Amino acid sequence: MLTDAQCRNATCPPNKRRARFSDAGGLYLEVSPAGSKRWFLKHRIAGVEKQLALGRYPDVTLTTARKARDAAKLKKSDGLDPLAVRKIEKLKASRTGDDTFKTVALEWFGKQAPQWSASHAERSLRQLERDLFPWIGARPMTDIHPMELLAALQKVEERGAVETADRVLMLARQVWDYWLPTTNNAQRNITEGLKARLTPYRGKSFAAIVDPMRLGELLRAIKRYKGGPIVRTALQLAPLLYQRPGNLSMMEWEELDLNAALWTIPSMKMKRTKLEKEQGEAHTVPLPAQAVALLQSLYPLTGHGRYVFPGERSHDRPISDNSVRSALYALGFGKEQTWHGFRATARTMLVDHLNLDPLAIEANLAHAVKDANGRSYNRTQYLKQRFEQIQQWADYLDKLTAGADVIQFKVA
Repeated sequence: MLTDAQCRNATCPPNKRRARFSDAGGLYLEVSPAGSKRWFLKHRIAGVEKQLALGRYPDVTLTTARKARDAAKLKKSDGLDPLAVRKIEKLKASRTGDDTFKTVALEWFGKQAPQWSASHAERSLRQLERDLFPWIGARPMTDIHPMELLAALQKVEERGAVETADRVLMLARQVWDYWLPTTNNAQRNITEGLKARLTPYRGKSFAAIVDPMRLGELLRAIKRYKGGPIVRTALQLAPLLYQRPGNLSMMEWEELDLNAALWTIPSMKMKRTKLEKEQGEAHTVPLPAQAVALLQSLYPLTGHGRYVFPGERSHDRPISDNSVRSALYALGFGKEQTWHGFRATARTMLVDHLNLDPLAIEANLAHAVKDANGRSYNRTQYLKQRFEQIQQWADYLDKLTAGADVIQFKVA
Protein backbone atom coordinates (compact mmCIF):
# COMPACT_ATOMS: atom_id res chain seq x y z
CA MET A 1 0.00 0.00 0.00
CA LEU A 2 1.13 3.54 -0.72
CA THR A 3 2.14 6.18 1.83
CA ASP A 4 1.83 9.96 1.56
CA ALA A 5 5.61 10.22 1.23
CA GLN A 6 5.65 7.75 -1.69
CA CYS A 7 2.92 9.74 -3.43
CA ARG A 8 4.83 13.02 -2.99
CA ASN A 9 8.09 11.55 -4.26
CA ALA A 10 6.67 9.43 -7.11
CA THR A 11 8.21 10.23 -10.51
CA CYS A 12 8.08 8.84 -14.03
CA PRO A 13 11.30 7.95 -15.89
CA PRO A 14 11.73 10.16 -18.98
CA ASN A 15 11.84 7.12 -21.28
CA LYS A 16 8.30 6.01 -20.23
CA ARG A 17 4.89 7.41 -21.18
CA ARG A 18 3.65 7.02 -17.60
CA ALA A 19 4.37 5.24 -14.36
CA ARG A 20 1.80 3.56 -12.13
CA PHE A 21 2.04 3.15 -8.37
CA SER A 22 -0.51 0.69 -6.95
CA ASP A 23 -2.25 1.08 -3.62
CA ALA A 24 -4.93 -1.57 -2.99
CA GLY A 25 -8.30 -2.67 -4.32
CA GLY A 26 -7.51 -1.48 -7.85
CA LEU A 27 -6.53 2.05 -6.80
CA TYR A 28 -3.34 3.45 -8.35
CA LEU A 29 -1.53 6.73 -8.86
CA GLU A 30 -0.49 7.52 -12.43
CA VAL A 31 2.48 9.85 -12.93
CA SER A 32 3.47 11.46 -16.27
CA PRO A 33 7.02 12.42 -17.31
CA ALA A 34 5.98 16.07 -16.84
CA GLY A 35 5.18 15.36 -13.18
CA SER A 36 1.35 15.45 -13.16
CA LYS A 37 -0.21 12.86 -10.85
CA ARG A 38 -3.74 11.43 -11.16
CA TRP A 39 -5.73 8.82 -9.24
CA PHE A 40 -7.48 5.97 -11.07
CA LEU A 41 -9.55 3.00 -10.03
CA LYS A 42 -9.21 -0.14 -12.14
CA HIS A 43 -12.32 -2.32 -12.12
CA ARG A 44 -14.26 -4.69 -14.37
CA ILE A 45 -17.83 -4.41 -15.64
CA ALA A 46 -19.23 -7.48 -17.44
CA GLY A 47 -15.67 -8.76 -17.86
CA VAL A 48 -14.44 -5.52 -19.47
CA GLU A 49 -11.65 -3.61 -17.68
CA LYS A 50 -12.39 0.07 -17.08
CA GLN A 51 -10.60 2.97 -15.41
CA LEU A 52 -12.44 5.50 -13.26
CA ALA A 53 -10.64 8.84 -12.77
CA LEU A 54 -10.75 9.99 -9.14
CA GLY A 55 -8.91 13.33 -9.37
CA ARG A 56 -5.45 14.88 -9.26
CA TYR A 57 -2.90 14.52 -6.51
CA PRO A 58 -2.31 16.41 -4.19
CA ASP A 59 -5.76 18.06 -4.59
CA VAL A 60 -7.18 14.60 -3.89
CA THR A 61 -5.16 13.14 -1.04
CA LEU A 62 -4.39 9.47 -0.58
CA THR A 63 -7.05 9.21 2.13
CA THR A 64 -9.68 10.91 -0.09
CA ALA A 65 -8.78 8.69 -3.04
CA ARG A 66 -9.30 5.59 -0.90
CA LYS A 67 -12.72 6.85 0.22
CA ALA A 68 -13.67 7.48 -3.43
CA ARG A 69 -12.49 3.94 -4.27
CA ASP A 70 -14.64 2.45 -1.52
CA ALA A 71 -17.69 4.49 -2.59
CA ALA A 72 -17.27 3.32 -6.19
CA LYS A 73 -17.04 -0.28 -5.05
CA LEU A 74 -20.29 0.14 -3.09
CA LYS A 75 -22.01 1.35 -6.25
CA LYS A 76 -20.62 -1.62 -8.14
CA SER A 77 -21.89 -4.02 -5.46
CA ASP A 78 -25.34 -2.49 -6.01
CA GLY A 79 -25.12 -3.42 -9.68
CA LEU A 80 -24.21 0.08 -10.88
CA ASP A 81 -21.41 1.09 -13.20
CA PRO A 82 -19.41 3.75 -11.26
CA LEU A 83 -18.32 5.40 -14.51
CA ALA A 84 -21.91 5.64 -15.77
CA VAL A 85 -23.05 7.02 -12.40
CA ARG A 86 -20.30 9.66 -12.62
CA LYS A 87 -21.46 10.77 -16.07
CA ILE A 88 -25.06 11.08 -14.88
CA GLU A 89 -24.00 13.10 -11.83
CA LYS A 90 -22.01 15.49 -14.04
CA LEU A 91 -24.98 15.90 -16.37
CA LYS A 92 -27.29 16.64 -13.43
CA ALA A 93 -24.80 19.12 -11.97
CA SER A 94 -24.51 20.94 -15.29
CA ARG A 95 -28.32 21.32 -15.54
CA THR A 96 -29.37 21.87 -11.93
CA GLY A 97 -29.30 25.67 -11.96
CA ASP A 98 -31.36 25.90 -15.14
CA ASP A 99 -33.89 23.14 -14.57
CA THR A 100 -36.87 25.28 -13.70
CA PHE A 101 -40.26 24.07 -14.80
CA LYS A 102 -40.46 26.80 -17.45
CA THR A 103 -37.05 25.92 -18.89
CA VAL A 104 -37.83 22.21 -19.11
CA ALA A 105 -41.37 22.79 -20.40
CA LEU A 106 -40.17 25.09 -23.20
CA GLU A 107 -37.40 22.63 -24.12
CA TRP A 108 -39.99 19.83 -24.28
CA PHE A 109 -42.39 22.02 -26.25
CA GLY A 110 -39.69 22.97 -28.75
CA LYS A 111 -39.10 19.31 -29.57
CA GLN A 112 -42.78 18.37 -29.75
CA ALA A 113 -44.28 21.35 -31.59
CA PRO A 114 -42.81 20.52 -35.03
CA GLN A 115 -44.79 17.24 -34.95
CA TRP A 116 -48.09 18.94 -34.05
CA SER A 117 -50.61 20.93 -36.01
CA ALA A 118 -50.26 24.70 -35.63
CA SER A 119 -53.53 24.97 -33.68
CA HIS A 120 -52.57 22.25 -31.18
CA ALA A 121 -49.12 23.76 -30.64
CA GLU A 122 -50.60 27.22 -30.11
CA ARG A 123 -53.17 25.96 -27.60
CA SER A 124 -50.59 23.93 -25.65
CA LEU A 125 -48.19 26.87 -25.37
CA ARG A 126 -51.02 29.19 -24.33
CA GLN A 127 -52.06 26.80 -21.56
CA LEU A 128 -48.49 26.53 -20.28
CA GLU A 129 -48.05 30.31 -20.27
CA ARG A 130 -51.44 31.07 -18.72
CA ASP A 131 -52.03 28.20 -16.30
CA LEU A 132 -48.63 26.87 -15.16
CA PHE A 133 -45.77 29.33 -15.70
CA PRO A 134 -47.18 32.06 -13.40
CA TRP A 135 -47.33 29.64 -10.46
CA ILE A 136 -44.52 27.10 -10.88
CA GLY A 137 -42.57 28.33 -13.91
CA ALA A 138 -39.64 29.75 -11.92
CA ARG A 139 -39.46 26.82 -9.49
CA PRO A 140 -36.69 24.18 -9.86
CA MET A 141 -38.15 20.87 -11.00
CA THR A 142 -36.60 19.06 -8.03
CA ASP A 143 -38.28 21.42 -5.54
CA ILE A 144 -41.85 21.46 -6.87
CA HIS A 145 -44.25 19.70 -4.51
CA PRO A 146 -47.34 17.91 -5.86
CA MET A 147 -49.55 20.25 -3.82
CA GLU A 148 -48.07 23.26 -5.66
CA LEU A 149 -49.05 21.78 -8.98
CA LEU A 150 -52.47 20.84 -7.63
CA ALA A 151 -53.01 24.42 -6.43
CA ALA A 152 -52.23 25.70 -9.95
CA LEU A 153 -54.69 23.21 -11.48
CA GLN A 154 -57.39 24.16 -8.99
CA LYS A 155 -57.05 27.81 -10.03
CA VAL A 156 -58.04 26.67 -13.53
CA GLU A 157 -61.04 24.81 -12.09
CA GLU A 158 -62.09 27.88 -10.10
CA ARG A 159 -62.80 29.76 -13.30
CA GLY A 160 -65.07 26.90 -14.42
CA ALA A 161 -62.64 25.41 -16.94
CA VAL A 162 -62.82 21.79 -15.74
CA GLU A 163 -61.85 20.35 -19.12
CA THR A 164 -58.90 22.74 -19.40
CA ALA A 165 -57.64 21.68 -15.96
CA ASP A 166 -57.59 18.09 -17.20
CA ARG A 167 -55.63 19.14 -20.30
CA VAL A 168 -53.15 21.21 -18.27
CA LEU A 169 -52.47 18.23 -15.99
CA MET A 170 -51.79 16.14 -19.10
CA LEU A 171 -49.26 18.77 -20.29
CA ALA A 172 -47.55 18.79 -16.90
CA ARG A 173 -47.37 14.99 -16.91
CA GLN A 174 -45.65 15.03 -20.31
CA VAL A 175 -43.14 17.65 -19.15
CA TRP A 176 -42.23 15.51 -16.11
CA ASP A 177 -41.98 12.38 -18.26
CA TYR A 178 -39.57 14.28 -20.52
CA TRP A 179 -37.45 15.55 -17.63
CA LEU A 180 -37.25 12.39 -15.49
CA PRO A 181 -34.72 10.46 -17.65
CA THR A 182 -32.07 13.07 -16.67
CA THR A 183 -32.71 12.65 -12.95
CA ASN A 184 -32.02 10.12 -10.24
CA ASN A 185 -34.11 6.96 -10.48
CA ALA A 186 -35.53 7.72 -7.04
CA GLN A 187 -37.27 10.84 -8.42
CA ARG A 188 -40.95 10.31 -9.19
CA ASN A 189 -43.36 12.04 -11.51
CA ILE A 190 -45.25 14.35 -9.14
CA THR A 191 -48.31 14.36 -11.41
CA GLU A 192 -49.11 10.78 -10.38
CA GLY A 193 -52.40 10.60 -8.52
CA LEU A 194 -53.35 14.27 -9.02
CA LYS A 195 -56.16 13.47 -11.45
CA ALA A 196 -58.13 11.98 -8.56
CA ARG A 197 -57.98 15.35 -6.79
CA LEU A 198 -59.53 17.23 -9.72
CA THR A 199 -63.21 17.58 -10.51
CA PRO A 200 -64.16 14.52 -12.62
CA TYR A 201 -64.40 15.41 -16.27
CA ARG A 202 -66.13 13.41 -18.93
CA GLY A 203 -65.60 14.38 -22.52
CA LYS A 204 -68.74 15.87 -23.96
CA SER A 205 -70.35 14.13 -26.89
CA PHE A 206 -71.66 16.31 -29.68
CA ALA A 207 -75.45 16.46 -29.57
CA ALA A 208 -76.84 14.26 -32.33
CA ILE A 209 -80.32 13.11 -33.32
CA VAL A 210 -80.53 9.38 -34.03
CA ASP A 211 -84.32 8.97 -34.03
CA PRO A 212 -85.62 8.70 -37.63
CA MET A 213 -88.83 10.65 -37.02
CA ARG A 214 -87.06 13.51 -35.24
CA LEU A 215 -84.33 13.61 -37.89
CA GLY A 216 -87.04 13.85 -40.54
CA GLU A 217 -88.46 16.89 -38.73
CA LEU A 218 -85.02 18.51 -38.70
CA LEU A 219 -84.49 17.81 -42.40
CA ARG A 220 -87.84 19.40 -43.26
CA ALA A 221 -86.97 22.42 -41.12
CA ILE A 222 -83.64 22.77 -42.97
CA LYS A 223 -85.44 22.62 -46.30
CA ARG A 224 -87.68 25.52 -45.18
CA TYR A 225 -84.78 27.57 -43.80
CA LYS A 226 -85.32 31.23 -44.67
CA GLY A 227 -81.70 32.30 -44.43
CA GLY A 228 -79.32 32.79 -47.33
CA PRO A 229 -78.66 30.04 -49.91
CA ILE A 230 -75.03 29.60 -48.82
CA VAL A 231 -75.84 28.63 -45.24
CA ARG A 232 -78.92 26.67 -46.35
CA THR A 233 -76.84 24.57 -48.76
CA ALA A 234 -74.21 23.96 -46.09
CA LEU A 235 -77.01 22.86 -43.75
CA GLN A 236 -78.36 20.46 -46.37
CA LEU A 237 -74.93 18.99 -47.15
CA ALA A 238 -73.93 18.52 -43.51
CA PRO A 239 -76.12 15.42 -42.89
CA LEU A 240 -75.67 14.15 -46.47
CA LEU A 241 -71.86 14.04 -46.40
CA TYR A 242 -71.23 13.88 -42.61
CA GLN A 243 -67.71 15.32 -42.85
CA ARG A 244 -66.04 17.47 -40.21
CA PRO A 245 -67.44 21.03 -40.02
CA GLY A 246 -64.05 22.58 -40.73
CA ASN A 247 -63.64 20.54 -43.90
CA LEU A 248 -67.14 21.34 -45.17
CA SER A 249 -66.95 25.06 -44.39
CA MET A 250 -63.57 25.30 -46.17
CA MET A 251 -64.66 23.27 -49.20
CA GLU A 252 -63.14 24.74 -52.38
CA TRP A 253 -64.48 24.47 -55.90
CA GLU A 254 -61.16 23.12 -57.17
CA GLU A 255 -61.50 20.17 -54.74
CA LEU A 256 -64.71 19.08 -56.46
CA ASP A 257 -65.18 16.95 -59.55
CA LEU A 258 -68.94 17.07 -60.00
CA ASN A 259 -68.81 14.97 -63.15
CA ALA A 260 -67.12 12.16 -61.22
CA ALA A 261 -69.14 12.97 -58.09
CA LEU A 262 -66.00 13.23 -55.95
CA TRP A 263 -64.75 15.66 -53.34
CA THR A 264 -61.01 15.36 -52.64
CA ILE A 265 -59.90 16.96 -49.37
CA PRO A 266 -56.14 17.68 -49.28
CA SER A 267 -54.20 15.95 -46.51
CA MET A 268 -53.13 19.32 -45.06
CA LYS A 269 -56.77 20.09 -44.27
CA MET A 270 -57.41 16.84 -42.43
CA LYS A 271 -57.41 16.31 -38.67
CA ARG A 272 -53.95 14.73 -38.46
CA THR A 273 -50.55 15.34 -36.92
CA LYS A 274 -48.25 17.70 -38.80
CA LEU A 275 -46.21 14.79 -40.17
CA GLU A 276 -49.37 12.95 -41.24
CA LYS A 277 -50.65 16.10 -42.93
CA GLU A 278 -47.39 16.45 -44.87
CA GLN A 279 -47.03 12.79 -45.83
CA GLY A 280 -50.61 11.52 -45.78
CA GLU A 281 -52.96 10.96 -48.68
CA ALA A 282 -55.94 13.12 -49.52
CA HIS A 283 -59.34 12.06 -48.20
CA THR A 284 -61.77 11.22 -51.00
CA VAL A 285 -65.48 11.73 -50.33
CA PRO A 286 -68.06 10.23 -52.75
CA LEU A 287 -70.95 12.59 -53.54
CA PRO A 288 -74.50 11.28 -53.81
CA ALA A 289 -76.64 12.62 -56.63
CA GLN A 290 -78.47 14.90 -54.18
CA ALA A 291 -75.21 16.56 -53.10
CA VAL A 292 -74.09 17.05 -56.70
CA ALA A 293 -77.42 18.75 -57.47
CA LEU A 294 -77.09 21.07 -54.46
CA LEU A 295 -73.56 22.07 -55.44
CA GLN A 296 -74.54 22.65 -59.07
CA SER A 297 -77.35 24.95 -57.94
CA LEU A 298 -74.91 26.95 -55.79
CA TYR A 299 -72.20 27.25 -58.45
CA PRO A 300 -73.73 30.29 -60.26
CA LEU A 301 -73.65 32.16 -56.93
CA THR A 302 -70.17 31.32 -55.57
CA GLY A 303 -68.42 29.43 -58.40
CA HIS A 304 -66.45 32.51 -59.41
CA GLY A 305 -64.50 32.42 -56.15
CA ARG A 306 -62.33 30.02 -54.22
CA TYR A 307 -64.71 28.80 -51.55
CA VAL A 308 -67.98 26.97 -52.07
CA PHE A 309 -69.33 28.64 -48.90
CA PRO A 310 -67.71 32.11 -48.71
CA GLY A 311 -68.35 34.38 -45.75
CA GLU A 312 -70.71 37.32 -46.00
CA ARG A 313 -68.13 39.98 -45.13
CA SER A 314 -65.28 38.58 -47.22
CA HIS A 315 -65.44 36.07 -50.05
CA ASP A 316 -61.76 35.37 -49.43
CA ARG A 317 -62.71 33.54 -46.25
CA PRO A 318 -65.16 30.67 -45.72
CA ILE A 319 -68.23 30.80 -43.51
CA SER A 320 -67.60 30.19 -39.82
CA ASP A 321 -68.77 27.16 -37.87
CA ASN A 322 -71.02 29.57 -36.00
CA SER A 323 -73.04 30.22 -39.17
CA VAL A 324 -74.47 26.71 -39.28
CA ARG A 325 -74.68 26.43 -35.50
CA SER A 326 -76.72 29.63 -35.29
CA ALA A 327 -78.98 28.37 -38.07
CA LEU A 328 -79.65 25.14 -36.16
CA TYR A 329 -80.63 27.18 -33.10
CA ALA A 330 -82.84 29.41 -35.25
CA LEU A 331 -84.62 26.27 -36.47
CA GLY A 332 -85.16 25.16 -32.86
CA PHE A 333 -82.76 22.18 -32.99
CA GLY A 334 -79.56 23.74 -31.60
CA LYS A 335 -79.60 21.80 -28.33
CA GLU A 336 -80.40 18.48 -30.03
CA GLN A 337 -78.13 18.61 -33.04
CA THR A 338 -74.70 20.13 -33.56
CA TRP A 339 -72.95 20.47 -36.90
CA HIS A 340 -70.27 18.00 -35.82
CA GLY A 341 -73.04 15.77 -34.44
CA PHE A 342 -74.17 14.91 -37.98
CA ARG A 343 -71.18 12.56 -38.05
CA ALA A 344 -72.53 10.65 -35.05
CA THR A 345 -76.03 10.73 -36.56
CA ALA A 346 -74.79 9.11 -39.76
CA ARG A 347 -72.43 6.67 -38.01
CA THR A 348 -75.24 5.40 -35.77
CA MET A 349 -78.10 5.29 -38.24
CA LEU A 350 -76.13 3.81 -41.13
CA VAL A 351 -75.52 0.75 -38.97
CA ASP A 352 -78.69 0.61 -36.87
CA HIS A 353 -81.23 1.45 -39.57
CA LEU A 354 -79.55 0.61 -42.87
CA ASN A 355 -77.37 -2.24 -41.61
CA LEU A 356 -74.36 -1.11 -43.69
CA ASP A 357 -70.69 -2.09 -43.38
CA PRO A 358 -69.06 -0.23 -40.45
CA LEU A 359 -65.58 -0.39 -42.03
CA ALA A 360 -66.69 1.51 -45.10
CA ILE A 361 -68.55 3.99 -42.89
CA GLU A 362 -65.39 4.60 -40.86
CA ALA A 363 -63.47 5.11 -44.10
CA ASN A 364 -65.93 7.79 -45.18
CA LEU A 365 -65.61 9.44 -41.76
CA ALA A 366 -61.82 9.54 -42.32
CA HIS A 367 -61.25 7.50 -39.18
CA ALA A 368 -58.04 5.47 -39.08
CA VAL A 369 -59.14 1.86 -38.56
CA LYS A 370 -56.73 -0.89 -37.48
CA ASP A 371 -56.83 -4.23 -39.24
CA ALA A 372 -56.13 -7.60 -37.60
CA ASN A 373 -52.38 -7.04 -37.93
CA GLY A 374 -52.52 -3.65 -36.23
CA ARG A 375 -51.74 -1.63 -39.36
CA SER A 376 -53.64 1.52 -40.24
CA TYR A 377 -56.44 0.79 -42.63
CA ASN A 378 -56.03 2.42 -46.06
CA ARG A 379 -58.69 5.09 -46.45
CA THR A 380 -58.64 4.78 -50.26
CA GLN A 381 -60.17 1.31 -50.01
CA TYR A 382 -63.93 0.61 -50.14
CA LEU A 383 -64.53 3.49 -52.55
CA LYS A 384 -67.11 1.50 -54.54
CA GLN A 385 -68.89 0.49 -51.32
CA ARG A 386 -68.77 4.04 -50.07
CA PHE A 387 -70.40 5.33 -53.25
CA GLU A 388 -73.19 2.82 -52.74
CA GLN A 389 -73.47 3.58 -49.03
CA ILE A 390 -73.64 7.34 -49.34
CA GLN A 391 -76.27 7.12 -52.08
CA GLN A 392 -78.34 4.77 -49.91
CA TRP A 393 -77.94 7.24 -47.05
CA ALA A 394 -79.03 10.19 -49.20
CA ASP A 395 -82.07 8.28 -50.44
CA TYR A 396 -82.92 7.32 -46.87
CA LEU A 397 -82.73 10.98 -45.80
CA ASP A 398 -85.07 11.88 -48.67
CA LYS A 399 -87.60 9.37 -47.32
CA LEU A 400 -87.30 10.84 -43.84
CA THR A 401 -87.74 14.34 -45.23
CA ALA A 402 -90.88 13.24 -47.05
CA GLY A 403 -92.21 11.73 -43.81
CA ALA A 404 -92.21 8.16 -45.12
CA ASP A 405 -92.61 5.28 -42.71
CA VAL A 406 -89.20 3.72 -42.18
CA ILE A 407 -88.69 0.27 -40.68
CA GLN A 408 -86.32 0.43 -37.75
CA PHE A 409 -83.88 -2.45 -37.46
CA LYS A 410 -83.33 -3.71 -33.96
CA VAL A 411 -79.74 -4.09 -32.93
CA ALA A 412 -79.00 -7.56 -31.52
